[in-house]
Amino acid sequence: MAASDELRFPEFEEAAELLAAAPGATTASASERPSHTALDVGPGYEEAEPGEDADNAELLGGQKQKQPRSFWTFEYYQAFFDVDTHQVLDRIKGSVTPLPGRNFVRHHLRNNPDLYGPFWICATLVFALAISGNLSHLPEKRASPSFHYSPQFHKVTIAATVVYCYAWLVPLALWGYLRWRQGSGARAGTYSFLETVCVYGYSLFTYIPAAVLWLIPAAWLQWLLLAVAALLSASVLALTFWPLVRALALLAAVVALHALLAVCCKLYFFQRPPSAGPAPSPLHATLGTEPHRSRAPQHFANLSQAASSRQ
Repeated sequence: MAASDELRFPEFEEAAELLAAAPGATTASASERPSHTALDVGPGYEEAEPGEDADNAELLGGQKQKQPRSFWTFEYYQAFFDVDTHQVLDRIKGSVTPLPGRNFVRHHLRNNPDLYGPFWICATLVFALAISGNLSHLPEKRASPSFHYSPQFHKVTIAATVVYCYAWLVPLALWGYLRWRQGSGARAGTYSFLETVCVYGYSLFTYIPAAVLWLIPAAWLQWLLLAVAALLSASVLALTFWPLVRALALLAAVVALHALLAVCCKLYFFQRPPSAGPAPSPLHATLGTEPHRSRAPQHFANLSQAASSRQ
């Protein structure tokens, strides 16, 4: 029993001493102990509203599920513009430096397409075409003494219609074709409509500096800038959609439409005004006389009048 004597419990010994000191005291069992403890709170304490603790727990735990957003709410469209400046600049850089093997959707969009960049790129291109096209005619028109400047605001409307229709309708047609081909049983993937619009929108960025540089009155330089801008912009589309298209004719149509947009904008907004007719001779302008004309009809008229008077 020596081993059992060495095993002592100090808690039990302390309780035995307390009972010996106060024989009339009673102890409460675990079932009789209060389940809640009253806390002394200050006067500024406010009781939480019902359900607030549950909401806080869900927010902290990350278990709160997002409610589906309606098509008619502002929050629905806010998700399409959820992008920061660094991402926009990175996508613009990728649109002007196309590299083989680097897909724009996979390397720059990364399952997070946006409409912020395409919207403002199209808006900037609209004003660049309208303003630069209007200013390009000033040097030639100011040489005329009857020149009177009048802003051509209708070009802004035309440029906006052309650019935004191209940036939305052409991607819609291409996305619809890819979806139709995928549904017909062909082994081909497709991008979402938002990704397709995003690629087309960022690919138009190269036309903005080209439109500004078209102010230089040199025809060969203007066409050279157009060719470089169209090549860079079309390369982004070709490298992005070739893994899905795998059809040379369709890819050629995509590139041709993209280049046709630049050619049409160049010919319409930067066309030279019609030249006036040949100016009169300085001698005639000074004397106020008309150029030399044949006097044969008047000579024959005088001869006939003289013959009639003799008779």
